[in-house]
Amino acid sequence: MTGTATRRDARAPDQLRPLKIELGVNVHAEGSCLIEMGRTRVWITASVEDRVPMHRRGSGQGWITAEYSMLPRATHDRGSREAIQGRLGGRTHEIQRLIGRSLRAAVDMGKIGERTITLDCDVLQADGGTRTASITGAFVALYMAIKRMKDARMISEIPVRQHLAAVSCGIVDGTPLLDLDYSEDFHASTDLNSVMTEDGRLVELQATAEGAPYTRAELDSMLALAFKGIKELIVAQKRALATLA
Repeated sequence: MTGTATRRDARAPDQLRPLKIELGVNVHAEGSCLIEMGRTRVWITASVEDRVPMHRRGSGQGWITAEYSMLPRATHDRGSREAIQGRLGGRTHEIQRLIGRSLRAAVDMGKIGERTITLDCDVLQADGGTRTASITGAFVALYMAIKRMKDARMISEIPVRQHLAAVSCGIVDGTPLLDLDYSEDFHASTDLNSVMTEDGRLVELQATAEGAPYTRAELDSMLALAFKGIKELIVAQKRALATLA
């Protein structure tokens, strides 16, 4: 590593923010959790419905989708609710599609029947990494919902191929850093959002040069950090899910 970036919270360059996953935060939903990564907090519910989109009807295949929103005072300044504006912004569309794609990669759709599981990810407080926290927490809520389906004998097995999580990395003052908060993300010359399975296979990478182009060596250094962080996040997911009856 190069550079001498000093982190606001004194974390090591390869250290995650403090992580908390609280299960069962919504008594009505088939699965739910509150995930906290540092000061970023996302409330997530999983809902199961006996229907699928038109393109899945008659296929025997299920569907997993997501909706994402940021509450008006999740950031320093109050933002307007997109529902009042009458349309979703491009960023919201992008994140919703990313969450849905990521979760579908972790599940055998043929084994949940023609049902839709919707993950609602509502950002209560944002301090960087809201999309990656949403994916990591949404997997937990999804697993809870699928387990509930199995317990109710709606399905015969839990069709999760592998655990999956996501994390952000970036280059700040020449130093590769894991799990950026907002101030680090703001000053990053390059940022990378990674979604990976437990065995280290990649589901999605979103790497952007905010200033000068980045090198292959810098990309590799961020990927190494992401691999380490995601392994740790999956351990935390499993620890949380182990409390399920």
